[in-house]
Formats: sequence, structure tokens, C-alpha cells
Amino acid sequence: MNFNATILGQTIAFAFFVWFCMKFIWPLLLGMIEEREKRIADGLAAGEKGEQKLLDAEQRLQDAIDEGKQKAAEIISKAQKRGDEIVDEARETAKGESARIKESALSEIEQEKEKARQELKDQVATLAITGAEQILMREVDHSAHNEVLKKISQQL
Repeated sequence: MNFNATILGQTIAFAFFVWFCMKFIWPLLLGMIEEREKRIADGLAAGEKGEQKLLDAEQRLQDAIDEGKQKAAEIISKAQKRGDEIVDEARETAKGESARIKESALSEIEQEKEKARQELKDQVATLAITGAEQILMREVDHSAHNEVLKKISQQL
């Protein structure tokens, strides 16, 4: 066995193997590597896009929370203002009702006073008639006598 021929044969076989790998296997490996690089790049881009969407969503969420807080503060402010208005309206209504009740009570007192005066006049007239009858004890013209008593009772 010739050592040079063996090396030459191995070199030719190795060259054929390299050529075969470069022609048929290397393109497949490069294709798979490029495909994997593309998937990795797409995944990284999708990750960055997802992160950006997450940041945008967090910003929108914060804006929505701030807007909600602002609306809640406005609603509370309006509710307090309306509550104050209701209290003021109730106060005014109570004042009006109080004045009406007071006026009604004063009117009722005045009526009662007038009724008591009239009753007193009638009692005084009755007592005067009774007293006059007992003093006079005689028959005087009743119609003239009654007229005089009515005039006296009206003056009282």
C-alpha cells in the first residue's frame, strides 16, 4: 500500500465529500439557519411590538383612570352643589311654611279674641237686662227697652 496513493485517494474523497456537502447539504443547512434567524427576528420584532402595545395600553389605562377620577370629582362636586341647593330650597320652603302657619295662628287668635269679646258682650247684655228687669220690675215698653239694650250692647 502506497502511502501517497492513500493520501491522494483520501484527498479526492474528502474533496468529493466537501463538494457534495457544498452542493446538496450546505444549502439545506443555510436555508434552515436563515429560516430560524427569520423566526427569531420575527419573534423579537413581535416581542418589541408587544412591549410597545403594552406600554400604549398602560398609557390608555392611566388616561382612562385619570379621566374617571376627574369625572368622579365633577359628579361629587355637582352632587354637593345640588345638596346645598336642596337644603336652601328646603330652608326657604320652611320659612314660607313657618310664615303661613304664624299668619294662620295669628288669624285664629284674632278670631278667638273676637269670639270671646262677642260672648262677653252677650253676657254683659244678658246681665244688664236681668239687672234692669229686677230694678224696674215694672212693665215698660219691651220694644223700646230692647232697642236701648241693643244699642248699649253694640257700643260695648
